[in-house]
Amino acid sequence: MQLRKLADNLGEWLGGTGPESDVVISSRVRLARNLERFNFPARLDVEARAECAAHIRERIIDSKAVAPDGYFPLEERSATERHFLVERHLISREHEDGGPGRAVAVGEDEVLSIMVLEEDHIRLQILKSGLQPLETWRIANSVDDLLDRHLDYAFNPQLGYLTSCPTNLGTGMRVSVMLHLPALVLTRHIAKCFQAMAKIGLNVRGLYGEGTEATGDFYQISNQSTLGKTEEGIVHDLTAVVPEVLKYERNARKTLLRRDRQRIEDRVWRAYGMLRHARVLSSEETMTLLSALRLGVHTGIIEGLEPATVNELFIYSQPAHLQIRAGREIASAERDVLRADFVRGHLPAL
Repeated sequence: MQLRKLADNLGEWLGGTGPESDVVISSRVRLARNLERFNFPARLDVEARAECAAHIRERIIDSKAVAPDGYFPLEERSATERHFLVERHLISREHEDGGPGRAVAVGEDEVLSIMVLEEDHIRLQILKSGLQPLETWRIANSVDDLLDRHLDYAFNPQLGYLTSCPTNLGTGMRVSVMLHLPALVLTRHIAKCFQAMAKIGLNVRGLYGEGTEATGDFYQISNQSTLGKTEEGIVHDLTAVVPEVLKYERNARKTLLRRDRQRIEDRVWRAYGMLRHARVLSSEETMTLLSALRLGVHTGIIEGLEPATVNELFIYSQPAHLQIRAGREIASAERDVLRADFVRGHLPAL
């Protein structure tokens, strides 16, 4: 599988077809796993990292969890290609520029991806469209059982799965949802909402996870700890909270439209006009404008525009995606022109 093939097709999670997709972009489960016979990645020398990476690759391919052409050693990829995988949410930013032996295995439709030698030996990820944390966990659990038959996981009866970071001990599981919350931002209720989530043990992060800021009003909500909790309990805790956040966001949208509809309509249509006619667009500006456009689609201000089209513009307008699809490295100023050309060519006239 070539990266260009990935670039030409949207992953399942970007389809905009999952439950509650007006607010929830995706649900994700990540499982951290390490192998008994090797030290944690941070304690491996170059030779041991190579041996560990080869061992994991062989077992992943043997398990048939991922086809051989879906396995990408990151050292063989350019900086742009690695950043493309970050933009696609297939690897983390830490994995993008880590040590030797790093790789990612990508399944069909990008529902499954497996980071090799990130913070842990294996980071198994399942990513689904909309609010589907329980279904996402079930798939992750099935793939984890499959890999467990081919790999010897490091496990302690008292501590659970052994991980590089103590906060991942136990289940080694992180469950998260990516939300689009423009109305809570506009009504300035977003900070209050996040403070409430922090009090019940949930993390709020930006578009690309830990250490990133919110872009385009996108936020990731996930569990903080795993030790002493069951997989079902972690999923239940998140599933119980997210509907409340959805209710607050939808009520905020209704309030904005009731109190100041003309201003919100102006914001949405200005964004549409800029995207349809601009000749130069930065990545940050494009995300802001598309966020307003997505709000317009899901509040009925704009009709005849599919949510999947907006999601497509979100991902394809990212810097590495533009360069991969163009087949060459492109300087920032030229990318801004190319981005505007792409958006104009793919955003339909309404």
